[in-house]
Amino acid sequence: MEQILLTTYLWLKAGHIIFVIFWMAGLFMLPRYFVYHQEAEPGSAEEARWIDREAKLRKIILTPSLIMVWIFGVALATAMNFWSEPWLHAKLLFVLGLTAYHGWLVGYAKKLAKGQRPLTGKKLRMLNEIPGLAAAVIVVLVVVKPF
Repeated sequence: MEQILLTTYLWLKAGHIIFVIFWMAGLFMLPRYFVYHQEAEPGSAEEARWIDREAKLRKIILTPSLIMVWIFGVALATAMNFWSEPWLHAKLLFVLGLTAYHGWLVGYAKKLAKGQRPLTGKKLRMLNEIPGLAAAVIVVLVVVKPF
């Protein structure tokens, strides 16, 4: 029985890490796409291409990866009975924050597709740092388990 739990744990952990990598890649790419999109002439063929690229990134990589991160993460926490661990509670707070950021990105993409450009390229570049900072904190929480 212990061997089955260990094998399950390793597969869940591998799946979680794989989809975190995919999700993070998308969270880094989409705001950069927004910068290039906003530099395109409104109504141009180039702008239409950026709208298409953004939609594909969201639908093919970002959203499916987000769903799989949560599925594998919850399964992993349940299999290892981590729910009472303080480091997991802190990690979940940051993952919820990244999930909200993901939702904001989706909303911003829809605004751009409608021709609205509420943020400057500089602000979008600054917002692009959020996933990296959150990932650093999450890795420390999971690896070091400071509390």
